[in-house]
Amino acid sequence: MLADAALGVLADAGMRGLTHRAVDAAAGLPAGTTSAYYRTRSALLSGLVRRLVELDQAELRAAAEHAPALRTPADLVRGLATLVAARTSGEGRRRSLARYACVLESVRDPELRAILVPRRNPAREAVSTFLAERGVADPESRTLTLLACVDGLVLDRVVAPGRAPGGTREEIEGLVTAALR
Repeated sequence: MLADAALGVLADAGMRGLTHRAVDAAAGLPAGTTSAYYRTRSALLSGLVRRLVELDQAELRAAAEHAPALRTPADLVRGLATLVAARTSGEGRRRSLARYACVLESVRDPELRAILVPRRNPAREAVSTFLAERGVADPESRTLTLLACVDGLVLDRVVAPGRAPGGTREEIEGLVTAALR
């Protein structure tokens, strides 16, 4: 509950707005509650990042479970576009804002960096298997490159001023198709 409230505070107020008191207020708890569980700002950030990774991994597992099998490049494009759409609108957008703030913070914090290291998950495995079955050289490396492009697309959609959040489905699919080529 506190880590979820901290994610919301980070998404809404940024790294400077992430305080123990702000998390208490967001969680609707008495002042001092957050500091009783997370004594330091570093502990609060670590708890927040652990929760963020947990939510991201659950999202990716669910996406892999509910998505149709990847049989064609169009299937892969649709799946990746669905991920972009999920991470650039609504609660997914807020979580993306928090994720990127944590990624930047992890540049100077080895503990956060260790928590944020990309993890294996069924969605990543599906992309790698898809590429391997099509004879793509070094499918693991290509998977990471493709997913980095998708992550960059999410970042662009979340932070670019004047853009519609997410863009149209056709626009996202076009950009993902270009990255896949």
